[in-house]
Amino acid sequence: MRKHKAYKLAIRAILIAIILVQSMTPFLGFIPLGLVNVTIIHLTVIVAAIVLGPGDGALVGLIWGLGTMIRAYSAPTSPLDTMVFTNPIIAVLPRILVGYLAGIIYRSTKNKIKSQTVRMALAAAIGSLTNTITVLGLMRLMFAGAMASAYKVTSGALNGVIMTVVATNGIPELIAAIIIVPMICLAVLRANKFLDN
Repeated sequence: MRKHKAYKLAIRAILIAIILVQSMTPFLGFIPLGLVNVTIIHLTVIVAAIVLGPGDGALVGLIWGLGTMIRAYSAPTSPLDTMVFTNPIIAVLPRILVGYLAGIIYRSTKNKIKSQTVRMALAAAIGSLTNTITVLGLMRLMFAGAMASAYKVTSGALNGVIMTVVATNGIPELIAAIIIVPMICLAVLRANKFLDN
């Protein structure tokens, strides 16, 4: 039992440290592309959720959200950063949901889906989609005018822009999560003999 607690504490600390570095370093956690960033930080949050559980996934997601806010204040990478990602509803809430929902999906499908790899891929897909849908949905709901201005489109054309962002950012993020997360999680769990987590 003591060994299991020490393992969880060490993995939690490592993943939080990785999130902090990814949040502040371009190309390690996000790839700036002008008005948008392709995010890969969500992979770390989903790994935490699968390996440690939904609570720790939410905690690591919280750290990611706070890192997003700090970066938006200190080193914005797009014109929308200072307006949108300084708002905790957009910067923090979706990140917490990514970790929590990915962990819940992984745990709740244990008796329904025999393949652990498939369960991990499903949790990764749900986590990635949660991030894309909640962030873009909240941005559209709360900052439609600012988004239309930043993208130089009318409010009516904004939905088309958002769908383009989903296609160019969300889908690659989803594919990366489905492929990479199970590989990392299986390696961590096998190394520590927690395969049937």
